[in-house]
Amino acid sequence: EIEKDFDGEPVVLVGILRGAVMWMVDIMKNVNLDMVIDFMAVSSYGSSTKSSGVVRINKDLDTDVAGKNVIIVEDISYLRGYFENREAKAVKICTLLDKPSGRKVDIDVDYIGFTVDDRFIVGYGLDYDQRYRNLPYITYLEE
Repeated sequence: EIEKDFDGEPVVLVGILRGAVMWMVDIMKNVNLDMVIDFMAVSSYGSSTKSSGVVRINKDLDTDVAGKNVIIVEDISYLRGYFENREAKAVKICTLLDKPSGRKVDIDVDYIGFTVDDRFIVGYGLDYDQRYRNLPYITYLEE
């Protein structure tokens, strides 16, 4: 889908640290387009299993996105407008896991790996208080 949508145009793949790293690597290995990669550190959870709703940018991009096609790897809705304000040519969101029932705001996700229930997901790069990222599979925490 990504290759079709961008029709040979280069893209900037923006990984949201740290949870998107494993998913982003898989995208990089399987999408045949010229691409630049960059990372942002953004938080809304802290040490909780519930989002605070407040998005904090801890590390911004090193890449200028003006006039470029941007794919955000993960689904922090605040960032679409953030990149549009930086005059990106196109902004798409790619998420491994879509959790529609857990959304606080309506958002269009362009590329979805799987849809999941509203549970706190860990593994395959996703964490709870920096733990469980290294699991080679996806699971959830019981409350």
